[in-house]
Amino acid sequence: MRKKRAEKRYIAPDPLYNDVVVAKFVNCIMLQGKKNTARNVMYRAMSIVGEKTGQDPVEVFRKAIANASPALEVRPRRVGGATYQVPMEVREERRLALAIRWLRDYAKDRRDKSMSLRLANEFIAASNGEGGAIKRRDTMHSMAEANKAFAHFKW
Repeated sequence: MRKKRAEKRYIAPDPLYNDVVVAKFVNCIMLQGKKNTARNVMYRAMSIVGEKTGQDPVEVFRKAIANASPALEVRPRRVGGATYQVPMEVREERRLALAIRWLRDYAKDRRDKSMSLRLANEFIAASNGEGGAIKRRDTMHSMAEANKAFAHFKW
């Protein structure tokens, strides 16, 4: 191995909720370096979640992330000229990254008025075990289940 492995970057927690996962989500929804705009969108979404559910918005958000996080995924593995989809466990960091990405993408595809409202509705749906991100996780799990026969090709 010629190059060193990249150093792990740690991000500062969010100023309002003092939560690292919220800060990561803000960074993920940020466009063109406009962090303040991304924070405003996120904070509005959190306040909408608080109003609609009557619960702590950070708890609803954490539950949404936990529900959307995949435990298994399939990765292609080449064995003797054939490519197999091998089911593997997902690392904790990747699990979080996938959940954040899916929540953001499926919120974008919703048909609500503002991004804040879309995010809020996606968070509420995901925390209740429904919505696009949850469907995506279930699809991923079912693919892993279907390819369980190739699990012995793990490396």
